[in-house]
Amino acid sequence: MSQSEYTTAQATALINHDRQPIHIPGSIQPHGVLLALNTQLEIVQVSNNTQKYLGKEPEDLLSQPLSYLLDSRQVEVVKQCLVKKIGSVNAFKVLINTQNAERYFDAIAHRTEEAVILELEPTANSESELSFLGFYALAGEAIAKMQSTSNLIEFLHVVAQEVQKIIGLDRVMVYQFDESEAGSVVAEVKREDLSPYLGLHYPATDIPAQSRELYTRCFLRFIPDLTVEPVKLLPTQNPTTHQNLDLSYSVLRSFDWCCTEYHQNMGVKALLVISLIQEQKLWGLISCHHQTPKSIPYEVRKMCEFLGQIVSSELAHKISHSEWDYKVKLKSLQSEFLESISHADNFIDALIKPEMRLLDLVSASGAAVCLDNEMTLVGTTPNIHQVRALIEWADTQVSDNLFSTDSLPKLYSEALIFKDTASGLLLLRISKVQRYYILWFRPEVIQTVHWAGNPNQFIQAQTDGSFTLSVRKSFAEWQETVRLTSLPWKTCELESAIALNHAIVGIVLSKADELAKINLELERSNQELASFAYAASHDLKEPLRGIYNFSTVLLEDYAQVLDDEGVECLQTVVSLSVRMETLINALLRLSQLGQAQLRQQATDLNELVTQVIEVFRASRQDSHFVDIRIPRPLPIVQCDRILVNEVFSNLIGNAFKYNDKTQQWIEIGYVSEEEAEGQGSRETRETRETRETRETRETRETRETRGITHQYPIFYIRDNGIGIPEHHRETIFRLFKRLHSQEKYGGGAGAGLAIVKKIVELHNGQIWVESTVGVGSIFYFTLEIV
Repeated sequence: MSQSEYTTAQATALINHDRQPIHIPGSIQPHGVLLALNTQLEIVQVSNNTQKYLGKEPEDLLSQPLSYLLDSRQVEVVKQCLVKKIGSVNAFKVLINTQNAERYFDAIAHRTEEAVILELEPTANSESELSFLGFYALAGEAIAKMQSTSNLIEFLHVVAQEVQKIIGLDRVMVYQFDESEAGSVVAEVKREDLSPYLGLHYPATDIPAQSRELYTRCFLRFIPDLTVEPVKLLPTQNPTTHQNLDLSYSVLRSFDWCCTEYHQNMGVKALLVISLIQEQKLWGLISCHHQTPKSIPYEVRKMCEFLGQIVSSELAHKISHSEWDYKVKLKSLQSEFLESISHADNFIDALIKPEMRLLDLVSASGAAVCLDNEMTLVGTTPNIHQVRALIEWADTQVSDNLFSTDSLPKLYSEALIFKDTASGLLLLRISKVQRYYILWFRPEVIQTVHWAGNPNQFIQAQTDGSFTLSVRKSFAEWQETVRLTSLPWKTCELESAIALNHAIVGIVLSKADELAKINLELERSNQELASFAYAASHDLKEPLRGIYNFSTVLLEDYAQVLDDEGVECLQTVVSLSVRMETLINALLRLSQLGQAQLRQQATDLNELVTQVIEVFRASRQDSHFVDIRIPRPLPIVQCDRILVNEVFSNLIGNAFKYNDKTQQWIEIGYVSEEEAEGQGSRETRETRETRETRETRETRETRETRGITHQYPIFYIRDNGIGIPEHHRETIFRLFKRLHSQEKYGGGAGAGLAIVKKIVELHNGQIWVESTVGVGSIFYFTLEIV
């Protein structure tokens, strides 16, 4: 059998065990009598021991009205159960005439869905064995001691002491469940000669699911003698429902063989268990053991149940008190943190500076902040590559926005490598669309768990390959070393992460509103600026033309009356006016582009580039010595043909102009995005995503959410020219930015690349450059018409 088959078989055995219907055993414990009544209060079922206690055979009682046994006043008390909610108890004393004598009983009546159940436990007399004053004295003293302690563990120890004082059993333990339904003994009072169980852990199977469910409904369970045989009900099934009688709330309900064997293996003969409920869930049990059979009067048991309810109500206060300081610290830190990031200009800096603030928010040792492709690590963490891989795993395996585990390597095997820093993970997904994450890490904490016996011995393999549960026979301390786990994440820490998420979303929405207003204002300002630039540049040309013309006239008609210095000054004025007109034309062109509407059409770039090259060679005599290469046919794209012609003209012209090699060449081509990712340039592979985030904030993921799945080609123009120093690769795209003097490389206004960049951006594209000084340059650009 494979490991997976073995695990599946074990799980099946556990599930089958948990489905045992222990609430309908069809029998009771023999220290009392049970009568099941229909809605007319007629006896329809009885336990098969009525002769012993009532002096009447079961057959004589069936179909009889309850008045056959009780007087009218007592019948009326039982009748009141019909209008009460299920499980509500009416308890009173009754006197019943038997064949031999009168006998007193504690009568306990309650209603189920199908019947009214009346249970009779024999008692010595008609008076309560525990008077109200006696009850008040015992309970009042116990409650006062419990309320005087603020520490949770001290409180639970006092609880165990006071319960033992009341019932006098050999051992009283407080047992607490953990999140996995396993549990441990957190307080104990015992007879000196008994082995201690304090601090020992018990697997969830020791108290099966159906038992835990019953403890949440019925707050006290008492078994005075685990060695006795149960007493059957007659008939076995209820005549009204034709099913076994539901004994969930019955004080006499019998116990199954598993319970018997389990406790007898511990040397226990009598058992009393009190439920502890916290926030409507079973928090734990007060479990009381005795080495010999032990009878406890009903009034004393009810007092213990009452104390259990007091303990349950006090638990909330004790638990909250023990965690209060920590919660207050988290809340204070949270408020300070949120106030800081709400006013920050730089979101990442606000999150990670000072770095301990982000870590203290959930008591982590390390954190990673992932905003799209920007990754920032804080504290002790896996490396960036490991964190990216972890996020990729979480994208496919984790559906919730908040995910936590204290044993990441058991879910994600690759985490074994970095278990020392990240055995615990708390992941907060802020946005799925933009891949915003915050991850917190906790290191491995090797723990030694002390079990009451080997918890794995209860599952036994059978010869047919199946598995069954058996009762453990040993409760001697058994140690287990637990690895690959961190300290667990507390509920208040998870709440702190959720609060951070809500705050970030709120801040982002607020910033988005502000940004939208700024963008509207910026768009209006840009339009006004473009209109101003157009008008200014257009109006400047007329006086400038006058300056040029009058300077030319002076040179032609009055040069003979001017000395050499005067002629030189006029020549300078003419030269500067020409230069000025070039700059104005560039400014005018940019302002025109700012107001231009693209005329999109399918354009064969092979034809377009051919025309550009022909014009280039016709206008420059020495261009015939340049080797222009096109490795493969260019694609047909949707674009503004005239503007894209200008892009290729500028870039090809620059490649020729800024080249001092004897053998010059220019290569014009393209690569797909997929090719660029696979074997493209270093910038294309490693920095393009960062550049996209910086320049356009439109990543591939964003395009996909908008339904844009087309892969756009990346065009390039490569040369073997002079190259561009690295620190100038961004500035060359600015208007009027030249790297050389006017006298070198044919002059120019320094506007060509600014115009190219503007045209590319009008096509929703980007442009960037790679270059090596003395080797050459590659200009990349995309045209992404949507």
